[in-house]
Amino acid sequence: MTDTYDIPETMPAVAYRKSLPVDQADSLEDVTLPTPAPGPRDLLVRVEAIALNPVDYKIRQNVDPGGEAKVLGWDAAGTVVAVGDEVELFQVGDEVYYAGALDRPGANSRFHAVDERIVGRKPATLSFTEAAALPLTSLTAWEGLFERLGLRTGALEQTGALLITAAAGGVGAIAAQLARSLTSLTVIGTASRPETAAYARRMGVHHVIDHRSPLEPQLAEVAPDGVDFVFSTTGTDRNLAAYAEALTPFGHIVAIDDFETLPLGVLKAKSISFHWEFMYTRSMFRTSDQAMQHHILTQVARLVDAGVLTTTATRDLGRIDAAGLREAHRLQESGSAIGKTTLTGF
Repeated sequence: MTDTYDIPETMPAVAYRKSLPVDQADSLEDVTLPTPAPGPRDLLVRVEAIALNPVDYKIRQNVDPGGEAKVLGWDAAGTVVAVGDEVELFQVGDEVYYAGALDRPGANSRFHAVDERIVGRKPATLSFTEAAALPLTSLTAWEGLFERLGLRTGALEQTGALLITAAAGGVGAIAAQLARSLTSLTVIGTASRPETAAYARRMGVHHVIDHRSPLEPQLAEVAPDGVDFVFSTTGTDRNLAAYAEALTPFGHIVAIDDFETLPLGVLKAKSISFHWEFMYTRSMFRTSDQAMQHHILTQVARLVDAGVLTTTATRDLGRIDAAGLREAHRLQESGSAIGKTTLTGF
């Protein structure tokens, strides 16, 4: 540990002990926990701001900790206050942002230990709150677009059309910005309300279509030559036939949502490729290229500081405590959130 920062033995955190509906007061609780010690490649981060993602409420609903205090939270920004013996990329005092790992405690705590290889330096032009909205969605969008779909950054000769579902959501809004600024694809986004359609356009979408109405005729109108790529953030099982109809031969789909079954045979005639994107794969399986997430977050920070990308933080609920997090979970579960919901400070 370092003498530069006061690191107490215990810390405030928000946790849950049993899977309960979010409207129950003990669905999330204020707790006091031991402050973690960083491992060899870990940073100990003093958390300044967090953001919410669907993974938070999905784990709360489906993973019962059996009475133990389980801490959620996989988007954070803060300051490095201690480093492990083998850390190479950061030093005490660095301001960072990251999405963490599913198989370690989350960041809804005053201090948080995280592997340096999945951490980036916070964009200098953003506040901690604005930066906390970006890591998980930026990693998901970047990996989905440039690793799974095979798009090339800066390849402005690469033409065609990309469909992004729920383009006003957390991942959709970042995917739209990246595709609009780093490729020359026509970006089509789905939305269902005037406010979400307007937000999707601000994020870079060329054309907005309504995902509550049949997609095929709408796509035929805005992309008469067909769609080459689909980034499916939601409704993949419902929309797969529509994707197959709209996609050109040898097209590609990347999906990030959850469903029980998927009739992939509908893609065979056009030789359409289907890809999964799960940004926790690298950390869960300790892949040899974990540090790619450090490099992606570094690149995203540069694009933000250059004015190419903007934060997707849209609503801050105040300090990090159980009451605020219950409201944030409620908003996520409602499916009506635009951009990212954040909380700031303890």
